[in-house]
Amino acid sequence: MSHWLLTEKHEKLRNDVRQFVREDIVPYVEEWEKEGEFPRELFCRLGEAGFFGLKFPREYGGNGVDYVAETIFLEELAKCGSGGISFSITAHSELALLYVSEYGNEEQKQRFLVPGIRGDKVGCLGVSEANAGSDVAAMEAMATSDNNYYVLNGSKLFITNGAKADFACVAVKTQRNAGRHGISLIVVEKGTPGFSVSRKLDKVGLRVSDTTELIFTDCRVPKENLLGRENEGFYYIMRNFTWERIAIAAFSLGAAELVLEDTLEYVNQAQRNGRLPSASETVRCKLADMATAIEVARAITYYALMLFSQGISVSKEASMAKLLATEICCQVSDEALQLCGNDGYMSECPIQRYWRDNRFYPIGGGTSEVMKDIIARCLGIGKKRWER
Repeated sequence: MSHWLLTEKHEKLRNDVRQFVREDIVPYVEEWEKEGEFPRELFCRLGEAGFFGLKFPREYGGNGVDYVAETIFLEELAKCGSGGISFSITAHSELALLYVSEYGNEEQKQRFLVPGIRGDKVGCLGVSEANAGSDVAAMEAMATSDNNYYVLNGSKLFITNGAKADFACVAVKTQRNAGRHGISLIVVEKGTPGFSVSRKLDKVGLRVSDTTELIFTDCRVPKENLLGRENEGFYYIMRNFTWERIAIAAFSLGAAELVLEDTLEYVNQAQRNGRLPSASETVRCKLADMATAIEVARAITYYALMLFSQGISVSKEASMAKLLATEICCQVSDEALQLCGNDGYMSECPIQRYWRDNRFYPIGGGTSEVMKDIIARCLGIGKKRWER
């Protein structure tokens, strides 16, 4: 469904991304899912097509800052049929590259952003730890100063692209007891002594993306790799969470649309084959509810996107969009599996993969419970009227 926020240029981009996904990803999804990985070359092909530069300045190889265009890219990419492939790609474009673009200096942008936009270098973001997920300030990974170097010790967990990344934007404590006031972001390059990938984690869904644990043992990184200012990392992370949540909402919209499209095809095929003599009222109502829910999620997501594109603070709206879109994506996936019955539960049916992959979206980027807490605080819950 078209939207008033989209221009003719945006609609052309949607067709371009849709064609790329249909020709360069969809035919290979089943093979890559069985192998548990996809070729790194896909990053290069996406870079050559210009899809990594949609929201970055032209002087670094981008197409000019356009978050609406980026949203379209995310929606269509999510329809490739493998959440693991699309999630790995967006971890590079929406996390690693965004941090370098927003907080890196000119030299860092030339080293990481420019080749990242081309797809020649792949990045990841390292924030989460075993005991510090949603509570970023509770992280324990430490970087101590040693002349012109930082010496990193600690670990990062649940890191998408950790195994294939050429560089990692890593959040660490640079002041031991300062809480959120003592966190910095440092770029650590692959091959740096003391930096290693401990293990590739075995997940329920998103199985094609490599999710890893990163280990830092007396890892010496030049201070020139500091992103932005020392001890400002927590605020950078919080600021970027806004776009990340809108991005996940958009991603969930595309994933939910794919589920609905495949479910409609299954129902129509079953009816043509005589396995479903006529679509019952229950089936029609479920499909209508699924379609309506997706459009409701689109409304709040595009509203948050519109405000964000205008430079307006949208912590509440972004959290609402992420909460609603990801939950609806899960509900639509569950209804689809139920409608497809035994067929949907079989490994050869893509519906079961959508169901597994999409279940992660209400978790990543801040859980639904965290989103509700943010929304409540934005509404002033717990504050006295004159404090608002």
